[in-house]
Amino acid sequence: MNKKELVQEIKTQMSATSITTAQIDEVLTHAFDLIREGAHQGTVKLKGFGLFKVVDVKGRIGRNPKTGDSIEIPARQKLTFKASA
Repeated sequence: MNKKELVQEIKTQMSATSITTAQIDEVLTHAFDLIREGAHQGTVKLKGFGLFKVVDVKGRIGRNPKTGDSIEIPARQKLTFKASA
């Protein structure tokens, strides 16, 4: 399910309210931004949903599959998610 499908599903389940699809999309966008920002400051745990956190990924040497040349992949941070059990 992508974000557009999620917005439509929420709209379908909230059919009795006067909330628009654009408003649902805006709320989801802000929620995702807050989760992303919170994860950069520490761990974001949503009880019954999952755990978001930023982890450091070390740099490494990779290979271009088309040419076979070695390339350096720089270190970076990535947002991870672990679903609640």
